[in-house]
Amino acid sequence: MALTETSAPHGAVASDTPPKWRVEARGGGSCLVLSGVWLSHDAALPEFSGDVAGIGTVLTCDTQDVSGWDTGLIAFLWDVRRSCDNAGRVFDVASLPHPMQQLLDLLPDNAAPVLPARAKKLPFLESVGVKSIAILAEIGTVSGLAGRTALAAYRSLFGKAGLRRSDLVSDLFNAGPSALVIVGVVNFLVGAILAFVGAVQLQKFAAGIYVASLVGIATVREMAAVMTAIIMAGRTGGAYAARISTMQGNEEIDALKVFGISVSSYLILPAVLSLVFTMPFLYLYGCLIGMLGGYIVAISMLDITSLGYFHQTIIAFGIGQFIFGFIKSIVFGAFIGLTSCRIGLKAGRSAADVGIAATHAVVIGIVGVIALDAVFAIIANSVGI
Repeated sequence: MALTETSAPHGAVASDTPPKWRVEARGGGSCLVLSGVWLSHDAALPEFSGDVAGIGTVLTCDTQDVSGWDTGLIAFLWDVRRSCDNAGRVFDVASLPHPMQQLLDLLPDNAAPVLPARAKKLPFLESVGVKSIAILAEIGTVSGLAGRTALAAYRSLFGKAGLRRSDLVSDLFNAGPSALVIVGVVNFLVGAILAFVGAVQLQKFAAGIYVASLVGIATVREMAAVMTAIIMAGRTGGAYAARISTMQGNEEIDALKVFGISVSSYLILPAVLSLVFTMPFLYLYGCLIGMLGGYIVAISMLDITSLGYFHQTIIAFGIGQFIFGFIKSIVFGAFIGLTSCRIGLKAGRSAADVGIAATHAVVIGIVGVIALDAVFAIIANSVGI
C-alpha cells in the first residue's frame, strides 16, 4: 500500500521538531504514525487530508515519536476520527495515551449541523400579549430612567451629580441657537399656509379679518409646539441616539460603568435638560415667526391693515393659551430627550446599529409627540382651555 505523509505547509514557521504524520501498513492493517511537536499556536500544524480510501478497515495510531502536544493534536485526531467514520472505517484509539483519549472522548463524533433558525409563529392572542408586555416593560424602563435623571438633576443643584457644565453648555447650544434657522423656516411656512387656506375660505364670507385669529390660535395652541417638537425629534433626538449608540459600540458606556460614573448624570441629564430648557423658548420663537408668516400672506392677499391684523391677533387668545403651549413644549422636550437616550443605550454595537438607533429615535419621537399632543387636547377640552 502506498504511504501517505504530510508535514508543515511550505513557507510556514515550524517548531524545532515540526509535526508530521503518515499512514503505513502494519500487521495486516494501517497505522497513523505521528511525530514532532503538535502545538495549536504553531502555524506549521498540518491538517489531515481526509483521504482514507487506501487504508484498511481499522486504523490504529502510534504517538511514540510525539515530543510535545496540546489541543492542536486533539483537533487533528478528531478530524481523523470523523474522516474514518464517514468512510466506514474504524479509528482505534486504544493505543493513544490516556490523557489524549480523555480529551478526544469529550468531543462529539460529528460536528453539529448548523440548522437555519425557524421563527416560531405565535397564536394571535399570545402574540398580542407578548408585545403588550414588552411595551409595558419598556415604559417601565423609561420611567425608571426618568426617575434617575430627575434625581440626578436634584443632586446637581448641590454639586453632587456627575453633570459637567461644558457638556450642558454644548448641548444647550446645539439644541437652542443652532436650531433657530430650521425652526423659524418651518414655523414661518406653516403660518403662511394657515393664512393662505384661511384667506381662501374666509373671503367667501367677507370675514378676511378673522385670518389673524385663525393663524394666532392655531399657532399658539397647537402648531408652534407640535412642529417645533417634531423638528427637534428629527434633528436633536436622532443625534442623541446616534451619539450614545456610537459610545455603546466603542464600549465607552461600559468604561463609564466600570469607573463608577453614573450614565444618567454624565450623559442623559445634559441631553434632557438642554431640551427642557430650550423647547419653551423655541416654542415662543416659533409662535412669533408663525404669526409673522400669516401676517405677510394676509396683508398681501386681503384688504387688511397691519394695525387691524395685530389687533385681531391680540384679542383672539389670552395668556392661558401661551401657558398651555409652554407646558406642552416642556413635556415634549423631556419626552424626546429620554426616549432618544434610551434608544441609544439599548442599541447594538455595530455600525449599522447606529443608523437603526437614530431612525428609531426619530420615528418614536415624532409619533410620541403627536400622541402626547392628542392627550393634551383631551385635557384642554376637559378643563375648558
